[in-house]
Amino acid sequence: MTSMDILEHFEENCCVIRYTTAGQLWNIISPREFVDFSYTVGYEEGLLSCGLSVDWNEKRPEFIRGYNHPCGWFCVRHKDNPHQSLLTGYIQTDLRGMIPQSAVDTAMASTLVNFYGDLQKALQKA
Repeated sequence: MTSMDILEHFEENCCVIRYTTAGQLWNIISPREFVDFSYTVGYEEGLLSCGLSVDWNEKRPEFIRGYNHPCGWFCVRHKDNPHQSLLTGYIQTDLRGMIPQSAVDTAMASTLVNFYGDLQKALQKA
C-alpha cells in the first residue's frame, strides 16, 4: 500500500477510504486504487474492521480501479501475553484489468508478506 486517504467521514467508526498500491512485478501489474466503505469497532478487547468497495466517481487515470469484496481484519489481544496481539485478515480482492492469474498470485503473496513486515516494523517503533 502506498497511500491511504479518507474521502468521506460519516461518523466516528465509519468512512470511505481510498487505498493505492504501487505497480508490481516490474509494472506487469499496474498501480491500483481501491475505494472502500470501512467500519471499525472495538470487539472483545481488540478491533474488528470490515469493508467493501463502493462506486466512487472520481477516478485517477494513473491507477486501475480494483475491487474488494466483503473483507475484514480482526485484531485481538493475545491471551497469554497482553503486550501482543493476533491480527487476522480475510480479503477477497479483484485486481481487475488483464493480468495472468500466475502474476496475480505472485503479486498478492509478496504484497501481503510486505504488508505484515511493514506493519510489524511500524508497531515496534510505536
